Amino acid sequence: MRRAGALLAGVLAVLVAASARAGPEATDDMGHRVALDGPAQRIVSLAPHATEDLFAIGAGARIVATVSHSDYPPAARDLPRVGKYNDFSVEAVLAQDPDLVVAWRSGNVPAQVRRIRRLGVPVYVNEPRSLEDIAGTLLRLGVLAGTEERARQAADAFRQRLAGLRARYSGRPPVRVFYQVWNDPLMTVNGEHVISDVIRSCGGRNVFADLGALAPRVSVEAVIERDPDAIVASGMGRGRPEWLDMWQRWPGMTAVARDHLYFIPPSLLQRHAPRILDGLERMCRHLEQARSDGGAGGG
Repeated sequence: MRRAGALLAGVLAVLVAASARAGPEATDDMGHRVALDGPAQRIVSLAPHATEDLFAIGAGARIVATVSHSDYPPAARDLPRVGKYNDFSVEAVLAQDPDLVVAWRSGNVPAQVRRIRRLGVPVYVNEPRSLEDIAGTLLRLGVLAGTEERARQAADAFRQRLAGLRARYSGRPPVRVFYQVWNDPLMTVNGEHVISDVIRSCGGRNVFADLGALAPRVSVEAVIERDPDAIVASGMGRGRPEWLDMWQRWPGMTAVARDHLYFIPPSLLQRHAPRILDGLERMCRHLEQARSDGGAGGG
């Protein structure tokens, strides 16, 4: 009995020691377990929205490099660049000696991300499909960066503001929306995209929610046929894209006839970070205007 007790005590001691040595870990959006030796100190962000997330959880000072268009908050503009989110240099990433890389599944080149992981660098792959997923991302990145309390505060604030906006707008009469990502090729989002969740939260209905691809190409004829009550575009720059007014060629469309052609800056909708709620609020205001003009088409 004494020998068994001593053996059990030894096993417990080993387990306690191993637990004490274990670093933070989290499961990313692809189901990969990401385990670190300790809180991440040198982080490379491969997406503008990931950069915003890291600053939001108090880990901005840990970012050693990021990609083009990572311009928020202002401190992010001074960070070294490793290229574009869809064309970055693996060598430049590795040269930063990161202990964590935050990648974007639908934005980064998968082969490049796999190469980084094969070389032994921990990679957290982000791909939120709902607004709630953004809060979850903040919490998981907070675990990996050792900023859990700041991350919890950011996630709670996000969820509370989201709940308030949904309570105000989600039950309003439906407005049929075409969200235009780009003009050439003509692109939109399907029902699984987080932007579609933004539209739903405002009481809107994405007219292309049924398509299979996350960011599908569509034809002008398809948009005309589905006859949205409102067209919302973002584009790539800070200003209203000229091509949004291309729809004036078809005055018979409901959105055109009622002048429901709206612009929301892409940094507020196409980045899956806390500021997306600023974009959501703008979307809701636009759809409220469409309703007041008789633009609730149902469906």
